[in-house]
Amino acid sequence: MPVPFSLSPDDITALHKAADTAREAGNVDEAQRLLDRLLARNPRHGGALFAYALLALESKQMDSAQSWAERALEAQPDAASFHLQCFIQIKTDAIAAARHTAQLGLERHPDAASLHFFLGLTLQMQGHNQAAAHAYRRLLELDPDHVGAHANLGTVTKHLGALDEAEWYLRRAIALKPDYLSARCNLATVLLTSGQYEEAWPLFEDRWVNMVDGQGRPTPERPPVPLPQWKGENLNAVSRMDDEGARHRPRLLVFHEQGFGDSLQFVRYLPLALEHFSEVGYICPQPLKRLYEQSFEARWPGVTVLENVEPDFDEWDWYCPLMSLPMAFGTRLDTIPAFTYLHADAGRAAWWHARLAALPNPDLPRVGVVWAGGHSGFTADTVRSMTSAHMAPLLAMPHIRWISLQKTDDPAKRADPATETCLANWMDEIDDFADTAALIENLDLVISVDTSVAHLAAAMGKPVWLLNRFAGCWRWLHDREDSPWYPSVRIFTQPQQGDWDNVLEQVPAALRQHFGSDSARDDPRSLV
Repeated sequence: MPVPFSLSPDDITALHKAADTAREAGNVDEAQRLLDRLLARNPRHGGALFAYALLALESKQMDSAQSWAERALEAQPDAASFHLQCFIQIKTDAIAAARHTAQLGLERHPDAASLHFFLGLTLQMQGHNQAAAHAYRRLLELDPDHVGAHANLGTVTKHLGALDEAEWYLRRAIALKPDYLSARCNLATVLLTSGQYEEAWPLFEDRWVNMVDGQGRPTPERPPVPLPQWKGENLNAVSRMDDEGARHRPRLLVFHEQGFGDSLQFVRYLPLALEHFSEVGYICPQPLKRLYEQSFEARWPGVTVLENVEPDFDEWDWYCPLMSLPMAFGTRLDTIPAFTYLHADAGRAAWWHARLAALPNPDLPRVGVVWAGGHSGFTADTVRSMTSAHMAPLLAMPHIRWISLQKTDDPAKRADPATETCLANWMDEIDDFADTAALIENLDLVISVDTSVAHLAAAMGKPVWLLNRFAGCWRWLHDREDSPWYPSVRIFTQPQQGDWDNVLEQVPAALRQHFGSDSARDDPRSLV
């Protein structure tokens, strides 16, 4: 039916109101019919265009939502339209565009709280922490109780190394919204960084809300398990009945979570759990399985390394996520179980020993190096990693046999041709962590950025020099050169974000002190 040309302003207002009512009630067809009538009369009606963008957004038609939002913003450049455009752009990972939209919106609407929030958020996502902090602080001047600003400012100030400030903002966010799980988890990492473990571990149980999978997609739900979680209860007096009526101590199933480095650090608790359980099973990622079998099963027969598939839950009585074990054991800084718990296969280590001995100048100190982590798409990886070219001055140091431990599927993280000449590099022959451990067994020292190899070597008791980013991961604590988790670790931390030059200036002097000076060679390339 043709739309009457004589619709009055009151008629248009009524149509718009009716369309909004239909949309909010979930009556999409009726909302579209009313909006079509309105737009036929006034194709630049900002409210109708805005409503169509919301309809597309609610139905997850993101390209359509973006198109309608652009039209709405052009017709009606109010704060709400800028807000919607920002929101859609962030949802579609157009972070630079969202930042630009927020900046344009603030030029027109300088007191729009939501645009200050989006500006802070996009700056934060791009790693511009100082600028993000400024945006959030401006927002708090406008809205002192803005929960998201407090929570995000807590995270940003942590990245800036201001732990006390970060703690204050996160506690304020939780006071305003006690069930704010992301803020609770971020407060946990701040407390862990400052060594306040007793308060931190229970808050760390909310970490699932911040987890992502290997592709960076959120995975906020704790895996459902039809067993009670062990949180440190004393089970010595608890037993179960088997099919023959005999009593046995309970059995614990431990789930893997997060990355390989997390696993390598916290599997130390598996043998300790045998104090409470007759058997401890760990669902293990394949690259770690052979290493853990050779490290645990002979020394601690009650520890079982399981395939990375869903287990038969009837065989187990309790479960615990791997990174909940420190809480279950009530771990404090002074009770961290620091011992050597990972071991290389003796035969495979001997094979590498012979191969290294066949190189020229076999008596030179052997130092393994890692300059980049995995998960190239993650923001944290960009700040913890460096390029092989950045390491080149260090690797040009004479009198050392440099061994590459760099394993990556990202070609950009491989050694460049100039750096490759300084290295013995067999990592294309390495299939899993058991192979890496056998090679590390023959080294005198490992120098690594914060990645899984550092944990592996340290758990084997090898000397490890950690090249740590500014305001690094909570597990290395704050402003320390040692680690209570690994007695053999020495930490070299950036004095400010991105300053690898300062770190790499310290290492050569430390190497000369560690190994002494030798004039056996001048050209490192002659030894490869």
